[in-house]
Amino acid sequence: MPFSDIYGQGKQLNVLQGAMKSDRVPHAYLFHGIKGVGKKTTAKTLAKALNCGEENADSCDRCHSCLKIDRGIHPDIVFIEPEGIFIKINKIRELQDQIKFRPFEGRKRVFVITDADRMNDASANALLKTLEEPKPSNILILTTSRVHKLPQTIISRCQKIRFNPVRSETITSFLTDRLSMDEKPALTIASSSGGSIGRALEIKKESFFDFKNDVIKTFSAAGQSQRVGIQLFFLADSFGKDRESALQKLDIFRGWHRDMLVYRETRDVNKLIHRDIADATKKLSEKMAGTDILENIKAISDAYDAIDRNANRQLILESMAFRLNGLS
Repeated sequence: MPFSDIYGQGKQLNVLQGAMKSDRVPHAYLFHGIKGVGKKTTAKTLAKALNCGEENADSCDRCHSCLKIDRGIHPDIVFIEPEGIFIKINKIRELQDQIKFRPFEGRKRVFVITDADRMNDASANALLKTLEEPKPSNILILTTSRVHKLPQTIISRCQKIRFNPVRSETITSFLTDRLSMDEKPALTIASSSGGSIGRALEIKKESFFDFKNDVIKTFSAAGQSQRVGIQLFFLADSFGKDRESALQKLDIFRGWHRDMLVYRETRDVNKLIHRDIADATKKLSEKMAGTDILENIKAISDAYDAIDRNANRQLILESMAFRLNGLS
């Protein structure tokens, strides 16, 4: 994928290509921004461009080097990812062993550390030593959606590039142009994506709409709070069997509560994320007090953070159900 196929990050890509054209690429980048806005994709494209046979500050996707990177068999391009919830020190030690040598066949050896905030203390300290002693033929690219979780000592040794949420109309264009979607469903998905193309691809699945319908049914139940509370315990099972699924659905749930609060204050449907369920949002925002909506957002956010730290999913969701209120 060339830089021109990356949507919504024009300024960021100009910075990267400008550094390549002037031969002033730093030894370490930190790509940060919300999930699904193109950080890892850009890191891979940058790795390809730095080693591309055509040497035109972009990837051609045709030369021997680009094709090997696409197939994941280029010896000089290394992706390091969390194992479970952490990036363990043995991965950083392997990086340190490899970084001592010149690239095997490319111009630059590129190490991409995805979700870099998941390094444990030992891993972060080991990486810091590497950042303090950069090798000219090696480039490190760290990506994270939680830059505040990284030690300041690591942040200060990288050139930071912030990836912005992608505009809704840009995501709509991506879905219609690249995936040949009809415009109406593309608009619905784009408005629900929160500025993340990655999330748009996830919610394109039918299960996303099924989940939203389940939530609407539960929260639109007649105002007996006891019955709603019981239904919420059953709803907890629909948040998914794994951590990532639960996090994605909690994010949707939180976004819908945000919509209720926004509508209470503005009465403007165009400001809603989930415009496809605007009628249900209007009704519930009128039934619930603003303070109750805020308390629910806090309960959902706490559940999200706990599950993100690998706490027991079922217990956390049931605890969240106890805290949800203001439905009667």
